[in-house]
This record gives sequence, C-alpha cells and structure tokens, in this order.
Amino acid sequence: MNRFAMGRPVRNFPLGLLLSALLFLAVAILTVEGLSSVSETTGQKGLESLETALLRDVVHCYATEGFYPPSLEYLEEHYGLTYDKSRYWIDYQPVGSNLMPDMTVLEIR
Repeated sequence: MNRFAMGRPVRNFPLGLLLSALLFLAVAILTVEGLSSVSETTGQKGLESLETALLRDVVHCYATEGFYPPSLEYLEEHYGLTYDKSRYWIDYQPVGSNLMPDMTVLEIR
C-alpha cells in the first residue's frame, strides 16, 4: 500500500501562495500611494517656501534701498534669490518703484 497516494487530494495551487501574493500586492499598492502623497506634499512645501523667499527679498529690498526691485534678475543678483528654474516659473511684474510688484509662482509639471 502506498501511503502517499491515499487520503488527501493533490492541490495544484496552494491557498497560502495566493494569500501571500495578495498581501504582497496590497503592500506594494499602499507603498506607491504613500510615496505619491509624500511627493505631492514636498512639492507644495517647496512652492510655499519659494513664495516666502521671494516676498521676503522684495520687502527687504524696499526696506533697505527705498524702492521695489525692478526685475527678478535684480533680486537674483543683489539679494541671492535662487530657485530651480526647471521646476518653478515666476511671473514678476513691477508696477512702480514705490508699489509692490505683482508676483506669481507656479510649479512646472
């Protein structure tokens, strides 16, 4: 008598392997979603930081020199404003030497 041929039917696909694959897939999906959320939050914080730095430099120029900067290049040259030009776009429109310029910072995607 063959003790391995009797009793239990042979399964082609074990249930444990299926559960392991589903668990791995769930963890992978949660990891990708988490990284996406962190990336979005980091991008938003970078945009806010650039807006704050731009406003700080514009006000500092007005306080020390008595006029608002005539251009964005003036801020870069005299006040050390630096940013990633491939990631952010700044629209800087001076209104006058004694009026706050219109400033818009956008993230390039």
